[in-house]
Amino acid sequence: MVNLRTFDLNSLLAFDILMRERNVTRAAEFMFITQSAMSHTLHRLRQQLNDPVLVKSPTGMQPTALALALIDPVRRLLHEMERVLENPQIFDPATSQRRFTIAATDYMEFLILPELSKLIEQLAPGLDIHIKRTENTFPFTQLESGNLDVILGFSSALNPPAYLNCEHLFFDHMACVVKQEHPRITAAPSLETYLAETHMLISRTGEKLGVIDEKLRELGFGRRISMIVPHFLSAPLIVSQTNMILSLPHRLAIAFQRLAPLAILPVPVSLPKYDLVMIWHPLWENDPAHNWLREQIISIGKKIGASEMRF
Repeated sequence: MVNLRTFDLNSLLAFDILMRERNVTRAAEFMFITQSAMSHTLHRLRQQLNDPVLVKSPTGMQPTALALALIDPVRRLLHEMERVLENPQIFDPATSQRRFTIAATDYMEFLILPELSKLIEQLAPGLDIHIKRTENTFPFTQLESGNLDVILGFSSALNPPAYLNCEHLFFDHMACVVKQEHPRITAAPSLETYLAETHMLISRTGEKLGVIDEKLRELGFGRRISMIVPHFLSAPLIVSQTNMILSLPHRLAIAFQRLAPLAILPVPVSLPKYDLVMIWHPLWENDPAHNWLREQIISIGKKIGASEMRF
């Protein structure tokens, strides 16, 4: 049995020419190699197929039964390879039924997915999108294998290796929200006022430490976190009915304000901006369908980046 892992696929072109010419010398001339090199290729074919392939006869070289059986399949394979190489696959979003898998934080799901879903429904109704949560460990293998197409998230948290492709989508910064009728906070809070209140923290892992807490610790302060929730879904409704402060990315705060009666205020500590990015493996850089998906996400990112923030 032929083992494809060790079979020299380069010899298939030589096989096709040998079957056409039935002559080693003419086949060598056609491939612009020496007769000795073509004889070596024929010898290699015989070893790999465990068959003489071509045998001498009174009327010249004749193919064996196995060689005759391989002529059409090999020719079709070579023609298909030639077609693909000469005419790269064209992606038609309107008819494609491809499935994409995206790893994203719930923040990115909240901001990107509604618009992406609308675009897909309009432009590529046959496409399927599967969303996975980002993992604690970077999914190198899944990106390389194609089981994961892109990752969306905070650049600082993902910290992608340099060999992966990384596209900036938009920036964000921290803000805080309180209910509109908060009894003590009606304007931008001072650090003293901020620390005097109780806080809600959104933490997927349940850890009682966020970027603000790290910064406060550097300054020698701390805050009381009285509630931790694992996702964004319930947060705006809870804050709108309590006196807690919720600190979160500004763009998410704006979205929350459309869901509940909240006031958006600056946090009283200086924090760097967040860089939101899309990451993918270079193996899929020139894949037409993959490129189309990335273009849609980039366009949504630009739209988000151009939207106004209040401070």
